[in-house]
Amino acid sequence: MTYRALFLDIDGTILQPDHTYAPSTLEAIQQVKEAGLEVFLCTGRPFVDIQNLTADFGITSSITYNGAYALYQGDVIFNAPMNKEDVEKMVSVAGQSESELVLYTTENNYFTSLTSPHVESFNRVFQLYQNKLFTAEVADKIISASAINVSADQIKDFEVTDDFHLTKVNVEHASESYDVLRASVNKGVAIAQMLNHLDISPSEVIAFGDGMNDREMLKFVGTGIAMGNADPRLVEYADFQTTPVTESGIFNGLKKLGLVK
Repeated sequence: MTYRALFLDIDGTILQPDHTYAPSTLEAIQQVKEAGLEVFLCTGRPFVDIQNLTADFGITSSITYNGAYALYQGDVIFNAPMNKEDVEKMVSVAGQSESELVLYTTENNYFTSLTSPHVESFNRVFQLYQNKLFTAEVADKIISASAINVSADQIKDFEVTDDFHLTKVNVEHASESYDVLRASVNKGVAIAQMLNHLDISPSEVIAFGDGMNDREMLKFVGTGIAMGNADPRLVEYADFQTTPVTESGIFNGLKKLGLVK
């Protein structure tokens, strides 16, 4: 099999629980780049908060905000903001509970509170820095969202349209946080847009992920690989499961495909 592109989730796939990455991960990425593969970060994280990683790995293309924003070497390939009215409905739901939201634009992360202990905990886990307090003036610029401190019986309240569904964040110490995903906008949809731009077939693509926000990505590409620490529900959508992120999961997965040594 000839592979032409590799898509990598970040949290739980590249980054370990202590926010570091294994030297083997850097080595694996360097080897596949030298072999001619296009390498992309594909994450729920904001674009503004992945710049250290893109610099470390020499990666110039990415899909961020769970598929809502895709860049290829600086050019915008896909950009899908949320509907303003849907954003306002979610903010209203959060305001009637002890839950909080982080609402992302391509420049900043807007929180419904900056002082809530749940928000402070979320920021310690994800190390977000471009943070501001949400105001109604930016409601039409929101590209993605996460809900914080959400109980199981509140999930449906945040699914304000049939297009929305909440997926639990598969990161240690963020168990009550959820990504707000859209059926019409996800990692799989963004990858399809990117591959069309580059004239690459899905059969020529590898992807690694660990959370249920990676489901559409692993289903779409030719070779989808679940991390050893993946949400158990994700594994059925993968072609195989590699070792955990703390045990060189990316390197070992690529080694199994004969792409690194």
